[in-house]
Amino acid sequence: MGRRYHAYSDLPHSLPLFPLTGAMLLPRGHLPLNVFEPRYLEMVDYALQGDRLIGMIQPIENEETTLRPRLSQVGCAGKLVAFQETTDNRYLITLQGVCRFRLTGEMENTTAWRAGFCDFAPFAGDLAETAGGDLPRERLLTALKTYLTRRDMQADWNSVLTAPAEALVNALAMMCPFAPTEKQALLEAGSFQERATTLLALLEMGGEAGPTTLN
Repeated sequence: MGRRYHAYSDLPHSLPLFPLTGAMLLPRGHLPLNVFEPRYLEMVDYALQGDRLIGMIQPIENEETTLRPRLSQVGCAGKLVAFQETTDNRYLITLQGVCRFRLTGEMENTTAWRAGFCDFAPFAGDLAETAGGDLPRERLLTALKTYLTRRDMQADWNSVLTAPAEALVNALAMMCPFAPTEKQALLEAGSFQERATTLLALLEMGGEAGPTTLN
């Protein structure tokens, strides 16, 4: 599996950045990506030649109308743990979340893809797996069922019922079709308990109000 990171100081000071609206990676979470733009194919090639780390981060401006949209202040470093090249020149990759970072600036890059300076210190606790605390699992499951039913979506209930608390909260936070600002709030939550509380509130509000609108 390659190198494991035990302290934030082991992580690099800069990362290639993958800005993607609505995509959010959390520590120990797994994010599958279908990469087809030439600049990001090049970025993946670069990551594969080095430490296999990529910084997932959300833009805060529309990517379709802005050539170089401003980026959120917080993202998450992901390690490339699965890679497949297709016959039509796409990469199917999976990133495993390592640690969140605060973006402190961007590098003057000669490549088509962007790279940034990353401060991992504020999120050093991400490197230690949490026990999960007191998760109101029954309430969460009830809210999730209503939320998915309103959207005609299905879930692997066996996995939902048996997943450890942190894995469950992170997977739902990443996979549910919340708005980008809501995804960012889940990413920036200061603790597992805060993220779980935010997730529960979003599921319950979404269950009452119908589908969340993606902007």
